[in-house]
Amino acid sequence: MNPGWEDDEAGEDAAGNMVRPYTITRGRTAPARDDLTLITVLTTVEDPRDEHGAPVRPGRLQPEHRRILQRCRQPAAVAEVAADLDLAVSVTKILLADLVGQGLLTARAPITVAWAAGGIDPTLLAAVRDGLRRL
Repeated sequence: MNPGWEDDEAGEDAAGNMVRPYTITRGRTAPARDDLTLITVLTTVEDPRDEHGAPVRPGRLQPEHRRILQRCRQPAAVAEVAADLDLAVSVTKILLADLVGQGLLTARAPITVAWAAGGIDPTLLAAVRDGLRRL
C-alpha cells in the first residue's frame, strides 16, 4: 500500500463531505433542459399550480433541492446558486432542471438577454429613466 493513499482516504473520511456528484444527481450526467446557462435567472414559485389550477405537490426532494428553493426565494443566477451550494455547475443544472420541471422554480433569461431578443422596448426604458432623473 502507498502511505500517501492511506492519508488521502483518511482525509476524505475525516471531512465527511465528499459526496460524489452522481449520487446527488442519481446517476444523471446531463440536465433534462438545455436552456440553463450560467446567467439564467431562477426564482422559487410561491404557489405552484399545474395546468388545471391544482396545487403542485413536489416529488421527493433531496436536501440540495430544498436548499435551492430556499436560495431562489430571491432571484439568483445559475452560477450564484452553484457557488452558494458549493456544487459543480453541471450538477446544479441537473437539480435546477428537476425543480423547473416540477413547476417549483421558474427560469428566465436575464433582462439584458431579453432586451437583445426584442422582449423589452428600449424607448420605454429610456422614458422611465428620463422621468426618474427629472424627479
